[in-house]
Amino acid sequence: MMLFMKTAAHALNPQAQSARAERDRLARLSTEDLRRHQLLRLNRQLHSILPANRFYCEKLGTQSLQLDSLDELAELPYTFKSDLAPDGRRKSLPRNLTWPTDDYVRYHRTSGTLGRPMIVYDTNEDWQWWISTWQYVLDAAEIEPKDRCILAFSFGPFVGFWSAFDAIAARGGMVIPTGGMSSLGRLDVIQSTGATALFCTPSYALHLAEIAAENGIVTRDCGIRTIVVAGEPGGSIPSTRSRIEASWNARVIDHGGASEIGPWGTGDRQGRGLHIVESEFIAEFISVRTGGLAEDNELSELVLTSLGRTGSPVIRYRTGDLVRPRWNTQVDECNFVLLEGGVLGRSDDMLVIRGVNVFPSSIEQILRGFPEIVEFRMTASRKSEMDQLKIEIEDRLSKPDRVQKELHVRLGLRVEVECVEVGSLPRSEGKSKRFVDQR
Repeated sequence: MMLFMKTAAHALNPQAQSARAERDRLARLSTEDLRRHQLLRLNRQLHSILPANRFYCEKLGTQSLQLDSLDELAELPYTFKSDLAPDGRRKSLPRNLTWPTDDYVRYHRTSGTLGRPMIVYDTNEDWQWWISTWQYVLDAAEIEPKDRCILAFSFGPFVGFWSAFDAIAARGGMVIPTGGMSSLGRLDVIQSTGATALFCTPSYALHLAEIAAENGIVTRDCGIRTIVVAGEPGGSIPSTRSRIEASWNARVIDHGGASEIGPWGTGDRQGRGLHIVESEFIAEFISVRTGGLAEDNELSELVLTSLGRTGSPVIRYRTGDLVRPRWNTQVDECNFVLLEGGVLGRSDDMLVIRGVNVFPSSIEQILRGFPEIVEFRMTASRKSEMDQLKIEIEDRLSKPDRVQKELHVRLGLRVEVECVEVGSLPRSEGKSKRFVDQR
């Protein structure tokens, strides 16, 4: 019985094919044409939200605004995460809502990794925008209607892959939820359904492979051909990416997004980093060095303006994500800006150890190069106004000296490395807890 035979019926329907062609067209726009497209979308959004959106009326100081050029965007104030936190007048409601609460059909919360979770609402129209924008990610992952997609995450209020769930279904693919299941249970579902794609965090992809090995399951033979990862930098860290791909014999596609912003980034097929979906977001880059506009390949903070979410808009949102933008890379026939290496870290995660700037993602790149290291944890502390770093590793060889030496060679730093028992460090299906900041 050929249960999983590919047939012509699994091809994209004409409407989906047309939408795919339009996404491809937008991704290849010239810089000038893309800016015209963005300006048109931005002005439409401003027209839609003003004066109904009280938050942006107050922030922008006007009840009506149209820009003549994208250059004028830089004159508008930034939006910070703290700006969106509920105030006493609106209790637990998001502050940037445009419409009456009865118009909203989706409730989500941020993960709360960096503090108290933020509440996020979406109208039905905004949720359709999430779904259509997610199609860029599915394009890069080459997800087709014939695919069976395992979503390995808990089905709580964190937006996670909820939008992916609906986007896959809209594309005609099979969505297989595994919320609440054990890792072994998920592996059984992967095998029994003939799943071809896995959606999870990079950490969990590795953890699932670890559980499989412990139970005599060969993940390379499971039939997963594509793994879409998000929530952590691992998908664009070469050593982490290679480790996942080798464990599963599958291609890894990274994804960048945030509950309060939307699904803003998709990995390029060569694994070089993340493309910002500039047809749906305007990206700006603030130089960490100068505080002004960043130059090509300069370390900078990512600032985003969403263009299709009128119910919960964000304008010039300071993400706190540190990136290196590359223009005119012509990767994948895509002209959207490429963030080489993806999200390198967060501005508040950066360590300055004896004058050297270090990001957790840089350390992960080195540690993942040791196949004997199963898991690790980094703990940052401060002593006499100086950043300190300690690394715990689950090392099958129990030889921390070789890791210390490699860190010294690659980073120019002597870092304390300590071996701990294999299996003793925490695992998570959500965002990993590998970086503990005690500063």
